[in-house]
Amino acid sequence: MADDIDMAAPGPKLDHLLMRDDEGKIRRKFVEEVAAAIHEMEEGRLREIVGELHEADLGDLIAALEPPERVSLVELTGRDFNFSALNEVDDGVREEILEELEPETVAEGVRELDSDDAVALLEGLDEKDQEEILEKLPPPERDAIERRLLYPEDSAGRRMQSEFIAVPLTWTVGEVIDYMRETPELPSRFYEIYAVDAAQHWQGAVSLDRLLRSRRPVALSELIDEDRRRVSVLDDLEEVARLFGKYNLVAAPVVDTRDRLVGVITIDDVVDVIEEEAEEDLKALGGVTSDEELSDDVWTIAKGRFNWLLVNLATAFLASAVLGLFEGQLEKMVALAVLAPIVASQGGNAATQTMTVAVRALATRELGANNAMRVVVREALVALVNGLAFAAITGVAAAAWFKIPALGVVIGLAMVCNLVAGALGGILIPMALERVRADPAVASGTFVTTITDVVGFFSFLGIATLWFGLR
Repeated sequence: MADDIDMAAPGPKLDHLLMRDDEGKIRRKFVEEVAAAIHEMEEGRLREIVGELHEADLGDLIAALEPPERVSLVELTGRDFNFSALNEVDDGVREEILEELEPETVAEGVRELDSDDAVALLEGLDEKDQEEILEKLPPPERDAIERRLLYPEDSAGRRMQSEFIAVPLTWTVGEVIDYMRETPELPSRFYEIYAVDAAQHWQGAVSLDRLLRSRRPVALSELIDEDRRRVSVLDDLEEVARLFGKYNLVAAPVVDTRDRLVGVITIDDVVDVIEEEAEEDLKALGGVTSDEELSDDVWTIAKGRFNWLLVNLATAFLASAVLGLFEGQLEKMVALAVLAPIVASQGGNAATQTMTVAVRALATRELGANNAMRVVVREALVALVNGLAFAAITGVAAAAWFKIPALGVVIGLAMVCNLVAGALGGILIPMALERVRADPAVASGTFVTTITDVVGFFSFLGIATLWFGLR
């Protein structure tokens, strides 16, 4: 068994795959061995382990360690520690580690990173901590990072890499190839060559595959794509991600407000953006703040969730007030009190289904003014079909349960009303919030739940009052 391997014993280099089990989870034995090496100050052993790990695996290892062990791991491994791994952990864990480390140590690690990773590492710190670290960097590197930090947080300028290959439009294919062969400090990964004029203004792009298939004497101007899609430093990252998905891009040049080439965004950056946005939307639908992390303490999490729970409490009182209007009817027929939550719950579930589809469609720009009416009508018809089906099922069950046939008709009619109301609320409320520039993922859930509860209780008890003539 791999768990029984003595990883602390001297011998061949550690295979990093031993870190995980067959399901991809970190082995407890692995974490224990690393923790033991930290406590015993075995620098050589730790360097051997860390040197074999991918930055993502190293990030998972850091998250699995106890807080004091995390800082010690960085300090003991020294130059062998890959600071980009800190971008793979929760914001709270990263900030906790950076605040414990000496500014000189962090600055040394930042110098080894690509510019986008360096900015991502520092942007979560407060200005004082940022300044202490930036002061330890050489002026050119410090100025480049400071300029990037001035861009809005969710902009292309903040996430772009400043390492790219830009050459004069007058060069030939051979000159470009020779330049790449002779230049020692090229980007670690690149997909395109960009053409610029003397003032660094954007002229066009040529992909590597087209460049390498062309003969050396061919002028670069004959190969470049002048209409290559590019983004502005101020473009929102969600829009950039949508651009990549729509046009199947692997990289996109970034230009400033004067159309000067200043950076590039690559597909690995966009994947991170997509994951972050999906996580934010998922949390928002559950009433959880976007900055809540698994590593947060009890008080931070409780405080972040309190406000939304308070809003839900207020809407729950509204639904209860509807029940209060029918207090006399509920006293005369206990069956109404038993069955009313079923109608509200079923409407809430149908509304949640519609709301989830609507919020996602709004986020991806699939739902807009051109198709809004068609989608609304479709969702209403879907709810009507399901409402009729569940009206029959629930009506038969209620009539058999309480031996009152008319009660089955009442709950069936209420079921149809509430499922249709829930579906309409599930799509119209997100669309209305989008229109007033509010985030549909954040606010839709509470409003939609309130509608289904109020309509469910009111329709069921109201129809029952009319049908049975309750006073």
